Formats: sequence, C-alpha cells, structure tokens
Amino acid sequence: MCQSFYLYTNFFVPYEAISVFDMFKIGVGPSSSHTLGPWRAAQSFINKLEKHNQLQDVAALTVLLYGSLAKTGKGHGTDVAIQLGLCGEDPETFAVEEIDKRINDIALSKKINLGGSKNIHFDPYTNIFFLMQESLPYHPNAVSFLVDLGNDERISETYYSIGGGFVKQEGEEKLSRNTVSLPFPVNTASDLLHWCMKTGLSIHEVVLENENAWRQESRTREGIIHIYKVMRDCIYRGCHEQGVLPGGLFVKRRASVLNKKLLGEKKYHDFDSWKNSIREGGNGFKYTLDWVSCFALSVNEQNASFGRVVTAPTNGAAGVIPAVLMYYIIFGDGDNEESIINFLLTASEIGSIFKKGATISAAMGGCQAEIGVSSAMAAGALTEAMGGTQKQSLMAAEIAMEHHLGLTCDPIAGLVQVPCIERNTMGAIKAITASQLALQSTPDFAKVSLDAVIKTMWDTAVDMNHKYKETAEGGLAINIPLGLSEC
Repeated sequence: MCQSFYLYTNFFVPYEAISVFDMFKIGVGPSSSHTLGPWRAAQSFINKLEKHNQLQDVAALTVLLYGSLAKTGKGHGTDVAIQLGLCGEDPETFAVEEIDKRINDIALSKKINLGGSKNIHFDPYTNIFFLMQESLPYHPNAVSFLVDLGNDERISETYYSIGGGFVKQEGEEKLSRNTVSLPFPVNTASDLLHWCMKTGLSIHEVVLENENAWRQESRTREGIIHIYKVMRDCIYRGCHEQGVLPGGLFVKRRASVLNKKLLGEKKYHDFDSWKNSIREGGNGFKYTLDWVSCFALSVNEQNASFGRVVTAPTNGAAGVIPAVLMYYIIFGDGDNEESIINFLLTASEIGSIFKKGATISAAMGGCQAEIGVSSAMAAGALTEAMGGTQKQSLMAAEIAMEHHLGLTCDPIAGLVQVPCIERNTMGAIKAITASQLALQSTPDFAKVSLDAVIKTMWDTAVDMNHKYKETAEGGLAINIPLGLSEC
C-alpha cells in the first residue's frame, strides 16, 4: 500500500494504491483491528529491533494499550496477539490450535522469547497495561512498546491499528515512500466509473490491470484462489464444529446445528461432496436464505474462537463476503476459478474506496464501517458476477451501505460474538437484496451515488458518540446482563 499521484482534469491528485491483498488478509480471529493489527504491530517492532541489531540487548519490555484496544482488548485477544507477535510468529501460518499452549507457557514461565531468539522476563499481567482512560489523538487503536536496552538506553515506538489489519507506525507518514504507478488510479467510485467508461473494461478487469503493476498476473490469480480456499475451509470447518464459544458469554455455536438440520441424513466426506449435497436440496427461497445465514454464522463462529479467517475487509465482518460468494458458487453460476477471482477483485476495489473515503475501523466509525462496508463489497461483486453493468454494481454497493448507515459497534463483554455474529448474516442477506434491486433498476435515475453514501457514512462516523465505537460502553454492551447462554 502506498501513495502516488495521477493527472486528473489537469491537476495532480494524490491517490492511495491498495491491492486486493491489502483488503483481503489471512489471519487469526477474533478482530482485524484488535487482534491481527496488534499482532502485526508487534511483529514490526521486533523486526525493527533486529534490523538495528538491538534485539539481543533488550533487557525489559512494557506494552501500553490505549483507547479501544484497552477497553475491548481482553475480549478481542489483543494481549494474546501481541505476545505471539513479539515471539515473531506469523498470523497467516501460526497453528491456531497452539495458541492457548503458547500463551499459557509465557504466563507460567514469566518469560517470552522475542523474535524466537532472545528470552527476557515478561509477565503479561504486569508488563501489558490496559490504559482504559487514555487515548491517543491519531486513532483510538494505539499500542506503544517501551524497551529498556540497558545502560540507561530506552526505546519507545507507537503503532496504530487503523482497521482491517492495516497498521501505521507513528510518524511513518514522514518517511520516504516507495511508489507504484497504477494504469488506472482510483480514489473514488467516480474515478472507477471513469476508467470503466473510458476503456470499456469491467470493474474486475480494471482492478486486475492495476494488480499487474505489483506482480505477474499468474501470481495474482494464485493468491486470490488461496484467499478463497481459506474462506472455503473456514466455512466448512465452522459448519461442522459444535460447542460453546470462548470468552464467558457461553454463546452456543449454531452453524453446525443448522447445517445438520438442513442436510438431514445426506452423506458427504469433503467440501465438494458437501457442496453437492446442498445443491440437491434445490433453490427455494427459505432453503437458500437458511444456507446464506449458515455460511455467515460458520465463519464468524470460527473467528470468535481464534480460528483462521480472511479479513473481508475486517475480521468482525469476515462472514459476509464468503457467505455471498458461496451463495453465488452453490446457487448461481460461480463454481469456477475465473468467476471466484473476478468476484473477489471487484469486492476488493469497492472496499478500498470506502477505506480511502471513510474508514473500515469500527473504533472510528461503528459497525457501519465493518458490516456495512463488507455488505457493500459483496453487493457490488455479486451484481457484476450476475451480469450487471459497472453502474449497477456501484449502485448495489450504495444500496447496501445506505441501509447500514449509523450501525453502532456495541459488543457485549467486548467479545466479537453478540451481536457481531448475527450481523454478518444480516449483512450477507442485505447484499443479495441490494444486488437484486440494482439488477432490476436503471442507475441513471438513482438519487444517491456511491461516493455520496461514503461521504455520508464518514459524516455519520464523526457525529457518532464514542460509546458506540467498539468500546463496549453503550448499546447492547451495557443493556444485556453478562452470562446469557441462549444467544
């Protein structure tokens, strides 16, 4: 991700180059901003120490969590993620079944192996501070690493987790940037439509041409299919795991129960045979609706239990796009690699426009910035996949967001469970409805543009009370007694 410039109507306009692999990241739940982002921040800090040959001199380390990271960090596993990042582990590849053991070992031994090569004393209960009443001005999700190198030499670095797993180090905007020159630079939906109309290319074709500025097309395609396979595997696992989600709310998993109810006694042994068994049930409205909900539930139940998911564009909203994509694959014509690649390319571009024009961080904009954006991404992608025009695709994205405006982020007990898991089912259904509306409409007569709704979303975010921005200090988070077991 970087910033460059393009000539537009005789003015040089800065643009942010965001790749499909920036919008879709493989990681570990339950939160992209509170888990994946802090994990990456800790990794970056350790890498910086190694680069400057300072890692072996570390004598002591303190971690300070500010704002939303402090207020909902426990429920989101922020402390867990930071410890794993400090160990040099990668969230894309670290075995999720080993998380509990690693964290327990650190707590019992009161030692942490920085970067896998430097053991120091570290007690997570005394070396990680949750500063509930302090917030830094740049962004609510802030973490500082304080290091004592001995000989009275100390280092302090601050990082911001700005949503969707994106991380920014304090002061990095002052650093020199590498730039990439995109053939079709895009900041807004109007920019995207301009290039589509000028070239005759579809949205996914414009995006693919831009991706070629980073890497060979074959590598892009391989990477997107890998992203899809992680989504697919997450759905399949989530539809077959039973029990209660961690965290103390005693929320029961529902995807596996619904999966069994819908399939009855049908036999299958892997994803493909499972997929065919679903198809055999037909495509009636209620049946299809139940499956879309099941797909979304499965992903976010995995996310809530520290499973491997894809930020789409965030972990809290990770179930919307996979659910709509699976709907397209099983009940539509999307069961081929080309269709899947095109779907995810289109979705990523719509998400990047929201990130540039507003935010994808619930700590900045409430849940409209997560479920709302993911629903818009899915709606636009599905519309193009179903044969809609570029204008219809952007119209679908606008409709989806328009009906998520003002959605608050009020997680009970700071956990990404209630109401987060169900909200993914609603976002997926709204995306499909928005797509159907756009496909049956003439965009030239639309009263609201996608750019207008993005601006409105940001205005709403600015006006929204901080209590409804992932702090667990308002809404359902304070009106529902803890310990409910029937959610």
